[in-house]
Amino acid sequence: MNKQFRSSNRTTLVDKAFAHDQVDAKFQNHQFQRLVAKKRKFKDCDFSFSTFDSSYLRNCIFDSCVFVGCSFENSNLRGSHFLGCKFDYVRFSNTYIDPEILDTGCPGQENLQKDFARTLRLNFHQIGDTAAANTAIRIELNATKIHLRKAWCSRESYYRKKYAGLKRVGKFFEWAKFISLDFIWGNGEKPLNLLRSIFLFILGVAFCDVFTLRDPRLLESYVSAFLQASEVVLGVIKPADFSGLALVAITAIRYIMIACLVSILIRRLSRR
Repeated sequence: MNKQFRSSNRTTLVDKAFAHDQVDAKFQNHQFQRLVAKKRKFKDCDFSFSTFDSSYLRNCIFDSCVFVGCSFENSNLRGSHFLGCKFDYVRFSNTYIDPEILDTGCPGQENLQKDFARTLRLNFHQIGDTAAANTAIRIELNATKIHLRKAWCSRESYYRKKYAGLKRVGKFFEWAKFISLDFIWGNGEKPLNLLRSIFLFILGVAFCDVFTLRDPRLLESYVSAFLQASEVVLGVIKPADFSGLALVAITAIRYIMIACLVSILIRRLSRR
């Protein structure tokens, strides 16, 4: 026998049902297969590092329970409520669960909150819950933004130990890229951000036109430049007084923005 390993003492329970409510019970490192519980209450129970496979846990109340490192697969948790539970490093797959867990079960640390929202996003996508998947994405993006900002500028010991030296510099550039893409198109989730970017781009082209080819002291210069810039950005006209390099740059940015718009549409439609 390989002395580098020892038994994990994992307990396997197959086709079991909870006969009554549970208080301060210990179920760490259990493999639950086809576990059944309906309208039961669990308080201060520890399910750490357990797996729930094809389990049916409907309309239950989990109060201050621990699910650290747990995995829920092909299970049904509809109608169940989780109050003050701990979901660090948990995974969901093809499991029916109410979206309210995003409001009541998110871990405190942003890196764990990001992973929690991501696994639920994938899970909701698997079961076809588009609205819940969109909510999970918003939570994931917000947690990612906070996590990346803390990774390079927070004084918290966790971040300063994990991201030191060049890793800290790398996280700064990763954060800068994230917030830039978030401003431009909401990282693929905010169409209004893309529309705002298009408007600002048209405005930028108009101002360049005014200060290089028109009289900036006249109001009509700004109005006419903005109207022309809209047509130039959309590819309707190609003014002779615009340089070839400027037209190439405008065309390239227009194609990028069209690609971003198509990407947003594909993402939204793929979740339906």
